[in-house]
Amino acid sequence: MALLDGGWKAWVDLDLPLETSRPATPPPVSFVGAPNPDMLVTTAAIERQLQAGSDAYLVMDARTAERFRGEAEPIDPVAGHIPGAVNLPLQHNLAGDGRFRSAAELRAIYGTVLAGRPADQVVAMCGSGVTACHNLLAMEVAGLHGGRLYAGSWSEWIRDPAHPVAVGD
Repeated sequence: MALLDGGWKAWVDLDLPLETSRPATPPPVSFVGAPNPDMLVTTAAIERQLQAGSDAYLVMDARTAERFRGEAEPIDPVAGHIPGAVNLPLQHNLAGDGRFRSAAELRAIYGTVLAGRPADQVVAMCGSGVTACHNLLAMEVAGLHGGRLYAGSWSEWIRDPAHPVAVGD
């Protein structure tokens, strides 16, 4: 697996080779995925944590601070965040050039948020589970392994009007 740190712009800026013709279609292959369910946390698990008053998971929300605080919600019908969650917008992972910060910088950022907790207690979330993966990848770059994903994230959480919603910091 590979990641193009900095995206297409970084590739072009580095004057790396470009191909303008259409590549040959590769022969079909068979792929059988083996998802690891231990990497996911369900809505039910977060509900149980809140009902028990537990802090087994540190729910880390990758959305912008304005969305997290409930000041703006351009996508979902309800604004705010899961009670007890912390906000670490994915933009904090990036340096000014759009590439990931160094491993040391990311360790310092996440170390502050984790405050001594092990990385495997982190549950990353966002609006729909996509940008939360950016935080999980940043944690891996930082050497903080084992974070989990709440794939349904905010969009799933608010489907049930009985779920509590927090606003503000």
